[in-house]
Amino acid sequence: MTDVPQSAPDVLVHLTAAGVSVVLDSTRGRLPAVVHWGAALGAQSREDLRALSTADVEPREGNVVDEPVRLAILPEHHAGWPGRPGVAGHRDGADWSPRFQVTSLDVGPGATVDDGLVDGGPCAIVFHARDEVAMLGLELEVELLASGLLRTRAGLTNHGGTAYTVSDLSLAMPIPSRAREILDFAGRWSKERIPQRRALVTGIHDREGRKGRTGHDAATILSAGVPGFGFTRGEVWGVHVAFSGNHRHFAERLATDAQVIGGGELLLPGEVRLGRDEDYRGPWLYAAYGDGLDDQARRFHRFLRGRATHPARPRPVTLNVWEAVYFDHDVDRLVDLAERAAALGIERFVLDDGWFRGRRDDRRGLGDWVVDETVWPDGLSPLVDRVTQLGMEFGLWFEPEMVNEDSDVARSHPEWVMQTGGRLPVRGRHQQVLDLARPEAYAHVLEQMSRVLSDYDIAYVKWDHNRDLVDAGSLPTGAAGVHRQTLAAYRLMDELKRRFPGLEIESCSSGGGRVDLGVIERTDRVWASDCVDPLERQGIDLWTMQLLPPELVGAHVGSPVNETTGRRHELSFRAGTAVRGHFGIEWDLAKASASEIHDLAEWVAFHKAHRELLHTGDVIRSDDSDPTLSIHGVVSADRSEALVFLGYLSRYESSPRGRFTLPGLDPDRRYRVVPVVVGAPDDGLAPPSWYHDGTGIVLSGRALAVTGLRIPGARPERVVVLRVREEVGQGSYGSGG
Repeated sequence: MTDVPQSAPDVLVHLTAAGVSVVLDSTRGRLPAVVHWGAALGAQSREDLRALSTADVEPREGNVVDEPVRLAILPEHHAGWPGRPGVAGHRDGADWSPRFQVTSLDVGPGATVDDGLVDGGPCAIVFHARDEVAMLGLELEVELLASGLLRTRAGLTNHGGTAYTVSDLSLAMPIPSRAREILDFAGRWSKERIPQRRALVTGIHDREGRKGRTGHDAATILSAGVPGFGFTRGEVWGVHVAFSGNHRHFAERLATDAQVIGGGELLLPGEVRLGRDEDYRGPWLYAAYGDGLDDQARRFHRFLRGRATHPARPRPVTLNVWEAVYFDHDVDRLVDLAERAAALGIERFVLDDGWFRGRRDDRRGLGDWVVDETVWPDGLSPLVDRVTQLGMEFGLWFEPEMVNEDSDVARSHPEWVMQTGGRLPVRGRHQQVLDLARPEAYAHVLEQMSRVLSDYDIAYVKWDHNRDLVDAGSLPTGAAGVHRQTLAAYRLMDELKRRFPGLEIESCSSGGGRVDLGVIERTDRVWASDCVDPLERQGIDLWTMQLLPPELVGAHVGSPVNETTGRRHELSFRAGTAVRGHFGIEWDLAKASASEIHDLAEWVAFHKAHRELLHTGDVIRSDDSDPTLSIHGVVSADRSEALVFLGYLSRYESSPRGRFTLPGLDPDRRYRVVPVVVGAPDDGLAPPSWYHDGTGIVLSGRALAVTGLRIPGARPERVVVLRVREEVGQGSYGSGG
């Protein structure tokens, strides 16, 4: 890191990467203000940046403060900013409006420092600041990543002699006035990440998550863009709070037309009270600019794929036994299921809830991570050994943060149950929350899990979290404890991965209730939803992939009649939907017919043949199709091939259907588009002329993106798969465009 001392107080920053520029003004020792965050600006001199900063100063008009209001990344009340301040805190009622002065900067590799100009990128910069009156220190990190994704976080230190209570530490990114429409997500259990849009009007759009976990209804990414922005077009700016506990995202527009989007951890009363020289560091706020939602998503995906911890090997095709057996753990039946799975080409076998002491239903046993001797008299070895003999990995379900009142640990240590007000919280899923911030409770869970992971050849943990944190206080005082609980869960995951190198963890939380970049730092995939109904998963998976790439999104083929919705679907629709993510099975294979087993084996083989493309390529989606059609594709990094999935959600609105386009290909190359049939063909397909009896058609990437192809006719709740490959040579049938 290069240190820039206060002796050079006028600092201007221009960072650029992957078509994005960020310009910061930290002149006169003030906290950095974002002058520009958006499309790349090209080379900029110090004079250029100073002119940009001057051009950004608002006029003094109307009944406003006499100095132009300056918005820092950490918004400051003292500067006249009337919106949400970055710091909400106090020292017994005092020091509630700090005024920070930057004392030095640390500039990481990737940028040059010359006469107060920081230029380059990707790069990380740390701004160190103090308020000598409030006796507070601030560390503000800003990093432009190679993907063009920007992230920032703040740390607050109390240098005073008395305690300082922090109520909020939020960061905000300014957005231009042309961004007048916002998009975020709602949802509920088994129907997560439902998109919702509204105009950005004067006031604040505040999305609070108070569940002690990310939540099925979490905003996930709060975006603002030009009206009508879609997957392929329209500037869009978005933020994501990388934290798995209580959090908030917000979009705010002032009467002056100033607009911001931002967020941070949502702190409960008294959760952060800093003694002398103690500090609080908030979570990363990720900020993604893109020309369309696909461009935005690619920035998240490329960042995640570039991490050293990102799964490098092919994602194993997974069988999870929950919907096959539930709590009915019979060794012979499970071994039979494992043998059927191996014959299909399954690579990972996961034993779900019900293996530990007393766990015959969901009312008892949580917290006692000991194999139930009455069900497993020889331990898990008969099943684990057979699974590994068959060439599969073995995975096991845990819910480490929870406890049943009917458990040995709760009876022995009732003080470990989170509670406040002299009462137990209302039960959720017949369970309570184990206070992992207590060292004894943390050690109990760590050691019990470590013993199981040591005793058996376990490669994978399905980590569940099945209830919201209500009245989540820590005894003996009952003080709010969600903040400490979340950090303790992170520590537990980190420690297990340290003790068991190569262990993979899935983040499950009643399905998709813990999907965020905080938990994905230490896990290897998320379970997007407890609902595997493909009609629901068409939307759930599509929007989960706005944040996470397909290889991190667990997607399984369920039984013909869905356990959650009761709908019946053809195997081709179930598999053709699940194959887009981290593919797996959630089905009692003993009940499948011979023809279903044959077709399922073909889908497993199809996934294995194409998972390198599916799990490394760029996700593409289309804006201009019939609204009853979902288009999901993946284009290889070299633009030589693609797979496209047309999902027919309901009966179409007009007949015949119109065209669909395929964005993301090289406009100057020619491609053959060919239908792909996996397993038995669906009935009711009306092939368009360009199918040419399965040989397809050749068009340029430009023609496919601009003009497109006629949509094949199909019945509702079906998937049509297309393969797109670069065509080399002349004389191709159907060539044109």
